[in-house]
Amino acid sequence: MNHKSKPPGTDNVLMDLGFDDAEALSTRAALALRLNALIDQHGLNPAQVSALTGLTQPEVSQVHRYKLQHISRQRLTKALGSLEPPVEKPV
Repeated sequence: MNHKSKPPGTDNVLMDLGFDDAEALSTRAALALRLNALIDQHGLNPAQVSALTGLTQPEVSQVHRYKLQHISRQRLTKALGSLEPPVEKPV
């Protein structure tokens, strides 16, 4: 049996698929994953998420579906910060 050799993959599937902005998309996907987990953990509906995070309801829906092309890393980071408890720095 003759197997075609495949190029080695990376740890970033988006890069392997040829996305030009793979690193940025991966970062936003990781933030969205954490944000969605917190939304589920707190049992929030889209209107509540919007009120707490400053994201519009369409943006909340996009984050929920991981449609992140039009949502910046900064907006996701800010939204995530509004749902996570603050971390106290040691004195």
